Amino acid sequence: MYDYLIVGAGISGAIFAHEANKAGKKVLVIDKRDHIAGNIYTKDVDGINVHTYGAHIFHTSMKNVWEYVNTFAEFNNYINSPIAYYKGEIYNLPFNMNTFSRMWNISTPEEAKAKIAEQVAQENIDTPRNLEEQALSLVGRDIFEKLVKGYTEKQWGRDCKDLPASIIKRLPCRFTYDNNYFNDRYQGIPIGGYTAMVEKMLEGIDVQLNLSYQDYVKQYGNNTAKKVIYCGPIDAYFNYSLGHLEYRSLTFEEEKLSKENHQGVAVMNYNEREVPYTRIIEHKHFESAHTPHTVITREYPSSWQPGDEPYYPINDEKNTQLYKEYEELAKKEENIIFAGRLGQYKYYDMDKAIAAIFELIKEELDVVL
Repeated sequence: MYDYLIVGAGISGAIFAHEANKAGKKVLVIDKRDHIAGNIYTKDVDGINVHTYGAHIFHTSMKNVWEYVNTFAEFNNYINSPIAYYKGEIYNLPFNMNTFSRMWNISTPEEAKAKIAEQVAQENIDTPRNLEEQALSLVGRDIFEKLVKGYTEKQWGRDCKDLPASIIKRLPCRFTYDNNYFNDRYQGIPIGGYTAMVEKMLEGIDVQLNLSYQDYVKQYGNNTAKKVIYCGPIDAYFNYSLGHLEYRSLTFEEEKLSKENHQGVAVMNYNEREVPYTRIIEHKHFESAHTPHTVITREYPSSWQPGDEPYYPINDEKNTQLYKEYEELAKKEENIIFAGRLGQYKYYDMDKAIAAIFELIKEELDVVL
C-alpha cells in the first residue's frame, strides 16, 4: 500500500513525489512514456543536450521557485533572445528598438512610437472583431504582416481573421535595444539538462515507466494507494465519457548536422506562412556545447486527434465548458487529486506549474516551500 500513487513523471509529479517522500510517505510514480521528465525531457546526442519536445527555457520572478529548482541543478546564465526570419529578413524578438530599426531604418524611440501610431491610425479599427484586427489596432500593418500573421496562422492552423481577438490581449513593444525575451528576474537552463534535474527529484522513489494509469489499474486494481495525484488528461481519466477536450499538437523533426554552427542562435522563428515549420531549435546554444557538429529540431504545429500528444489546450468557450463538466465529475472522485497542465487543462509555464504544486504540497503535506 502506497500513500501516494503519482500519475506522470513530469515536473509537477516529480516535485510532489520528492516532497512526499521527504515527508516520510511511501510513493510510487508511473508514466506511460519510456522516460521521466515529461515534456521537459532532454537527451544527450553526442555531447549536446537535446530538448526532445521543444525548447524549454526556465524563467520566473518567484524567488522561492527559483531557489527550489536550484537545489536540484546548477543553472547557467542563458538569456532567451530569439530571432524571427521573414523572407530573408532578420528581426529581433520581442519587438524592440532593434526590430524597429531594422524594419523602418529609424534609431530613436520617438520615431518608432510615431511610426506605430501612424500605422494604427491608418487601420481605423475601434472594435476589433478578430485576431487580425486586434493585432492591427495594436501594432499596425508592417509588424502584423511580417512578425504576427504567418507564425500565428501556422500555430493555430487557421486564418487570423478566423481567430478570436481575445488570443492577443496585447503585443508588447519595447522601446529599448534589449533582446531579452522575458521580463522575469531569474532565467536559465539547468547545466546537464532537465532530465538530470528530475532524476535528482526522484532519487529513492519507486518509478515504473511504460505504464499508463488505466493499465496500472487493470494490473493492480485501484486500491493500492491511499491517494492518487493524477497529472494525466482529465478526460482520459473518465474514459472521455463527456467527449474529448481539444488541443493543438506538435511534431518534431530532429537532424544532426556535420557543421559547428547552423544558425547562430538557439531559437529562430520562421514567420512566413509558406514555411511549414514555426521554428528551428539549435540545441547546443542553450548550454554553449563545444562540438564539431550540431543538432537542430524543426517544430511543426499540427491539428490534434485523439491519441496524439496534447500540448496546447484550446481554452475556447466550448472546451472551457466541457472542462467544467469534467471538473464536476472530478469533485465526486474520492482520494483523486487532478494536477498539472493536463489534469487541470491549463497551459502552464514551468514556474506556474511548480507554484501550483507548491500549493498542493501545502494542502496535502503541510509543507511550505
